[in-house]
Amino acid sequence: MTLLTTKRRTTQFALLAGILLIAANLRAPVTGLPPVLSLVRADFDLSTTAAGALTALPLLAFAILSPFSALFAREYGLERALFGAMLTVALGIALRSSGASWALYVGTWVTGMGIAVGNVLLPSLVKREFPHNIPAVTGAFALAMGVVAALASAAVVPLASAWGWKAALMAFLVLPLAALLVWLPQLAARTKPAPDTTTPPHGGKVWHAALAWQVTLYLGLNSTIYYVVIGWLPTILTDMGLSPEQAGSLHGALQLSTAVPGLLLGPLLRRLHDQRLAAATVAALSGVALIGLQLAPAYALMWAVLFGVGAGAHFMLGLAFIGLRSRTASQAASLSGMAQCIGYLLAAVGPLAMGFLHDALGGWQIPLGICAALALLAAFVGTLAGRNTQMGA
Repeated sequence: MTLLTTKRRTTQFALLAGILLIAANLRAPVTGLPPVLSLVRADFDLSTTAAGALTALPLLAFAILSPFSALFAREYGLERALFGAMLTVALGIALRSSGASWALYVGTWVTGMGIAVGNVLLPSLVKREFPHNIPAVTGAFALAMGVVAALASAAVVPLASAWGWKAALMAFLVLPLAALLVWLPQLAARTKPAPDTTTPPHGGKVWHAALAWQVTLYLGLNSTIYYVVIGWLPTILTDMGLSPEQAGSLHGALQLSTAVPGLLLGPLLRRLHDQRLAAATVAALSGVALIGLQLAPAYALMWAVLFGVGAGAHFMLGLAFIGLRSRTASQAASLSGMAQCIGYLLAAVGPLAMGFLHDALGGWQIPLGICAALALLAAFVGTLAGRNTQMGA
């Protein structure tokens, strides 16, 4: 009996290690690029708009592929689909760092495809394997995402100074390779995802519900603002006079701070009758941070942390709304597919549009002002999505 228990615990530990390593790949390969974007632009003579496409491409991959990821898991098994996702991320990183301009864009897209599948299927795996510890395990992999992304942002500039930006970005290859190695024993299983995993969006009842659009817009505005800031913050900070190393460190601090709400938000939400005030407040924090960055750039660290806390809490609340505003698991799956599809499409437009505005207007004041206004719009939408109600059956 003791031997059997020990074996089960060892298996669970190996599974948890694999989950955390997969989670480490779901943000860093995308957010590790912006700190060295100026070097990439100089090498390929890219305009700000063309460079913005490098941030937009993974988001388009998320929007297009995320709703269909469950189909891969049902066809090939959840474990093999996640292995394939990590293999795709590894291929994308290698291609992106190979040195050709076309490979830079294709590799960025391929990386986004792998991350899209992992984003959808990893929570399904957690729900199935750790049904009594979902908040703890979800919090652990969210923390892994944030910490690894923060470390990557802080380290990529020194690596680029020593080896060049291509080698610095190629160093990210260690993340999917480690995940693939640890995940190998799981390939013996071939199981289906949880029944409420995101499914392809369709024109069902959810798409005609005002509350569903409020939740979708609340998440979509957050994604738009977050990926504009993640994509352009190092460039904005260096334009303000900071060194690339300082900009990379602040970029990392922002990403690390997005994990902080995961430690505090859950217990707080359980005490609230509804989430209107919480939803409006966390969205407004992002807007205040963006205004503060323009008016008092000397306090950039404070604004970066404040933005990270607000954006992280905003995202977690938006995800919570998918379950709180749905009556059934199938309804939640449909709403999740809708929110991810529309939300990431909105987010993909953001970096491109702000890059275009920067090129047209010659500065970041208007793009940052627009993002601050979108955050305040999200605060208003949050007062609607945060009501204690559910969609009709």
